Amino acid sequence: MNQPHPKAQLWGALAVVAASVLWGTTGTAATFAPAVSPLAIGAVAMGLGGLLQALYAARHIRIQSGSLLERWRLVSLGAVAVAVYPLAFYSSMHLSGVAVGTVVSIGSAPLAAALIERFADRKPLSRQWILGALLGVGGAALLSLSGHEPAAAGPGADPWTSTAGILLGLLAGTTYALYSWAAHRLTGQGLTSRAAMGAIFGLGGLLLMPVLALTGGPLLESWRSVGVGAYMAAVPMFAGYLLFGWGLARVGASTATSISLLETVVAAVLAVLVVGERLPALGWLGAAVVLASLFILTPRPKKLRPAPGRAASSLSAGGLASGAAGQHSGAQQQAGAQPQQQNPQHHRSGSR
Repeated sequence: MNQPHPKAQLWGALAVVAASVLWGTTGTAATFAPAVSPLAIGAVAMGLGGLLQALYAARHIRIQSGSLLERWRLVSLGAVAVAVYPLAFYSSMHLSGVAVGTVVSIGSAPLAAALIERFADRKPLSRQWILGALLGVGGAALLSLSGHEPAAAGPGADPWTSTAGILLGLLAGTTYALYSWAAHRLTGQGLTSRAAMGAIFGLGGLLLMPVLALTGGPLLESWRSVGVGAYMAAVPMFAGYLLFGWGLARVGASTATSISLLETVVAAVLAVLVVGERLPALGWLGAAVVLASLFILTPRPKKLRPAPGRAASSLSAGGLASGAAGQHSGAQQQAGAQPQQQNPQHHRSGSR
């Protein structure tokens, strides 16, 4: 697998940050359609959004259909995870509140992604990632356990309802990590990010259509509900996952899911300012810790100083060659950062 250039990794991380901001609006947007069930919200958001992804990537999917069929198990695994994720995620927010549901769902994803990469890819975990992830998950835990009160919670609220929401959040986090890993692995095996994301999300969207048919009636009862469904599908799901797929091809799944912890902060702030949920001081401290973790997790370009007496070929291996060796390194960098520039019809061995 080609290693993306540090600058490409930085831009990839920033793309995941932008996607996370869009995703952070989904829980608040869903509250503007209170008559619509969380299953219908999840199905219309990820279902229609996934089909839009497939349409946008149709040419790439057609050109690389042979490679996708060869990896049908990986594509199917990612698609099932895509279908399960929104149902669990929006049900979690419905039961435990926007802030806690988002925090548990997204906060558990980095650990799940790290375990998947560790056991499936035998990928070692860097100290930087461990420190950043621990800070991020710790901040998410502070947000979750800070005595947060959902806006709709009453004095007779069943505590088991919140527990069920947290368990569904853990399921959402696991499936989020799973489809992120599947998409990243496909791009690492030579497919373009557009083809990988389009295939996984398109198939996942098809799996959600029966759920939408059974539960989506209330979406058509008012223009506000129609607007909420259209926004969810087009902005956070379609545009957000375009950004996520582009970034995921340049950073690992564990890094991408860790950076997306920013979604929990956006969701918590909007839940307080717009929905009317209450977040105590400990919760705001957790939000600050999550933001601090992003500075550790975001890759930074490294400037290497050439060692005296080294050959130009050695410098080229470090990304600092000049002349012909530098051109060769730049071509390798471009090939690693943008695999879609290669001939898609060529058979290749072995991205949220």
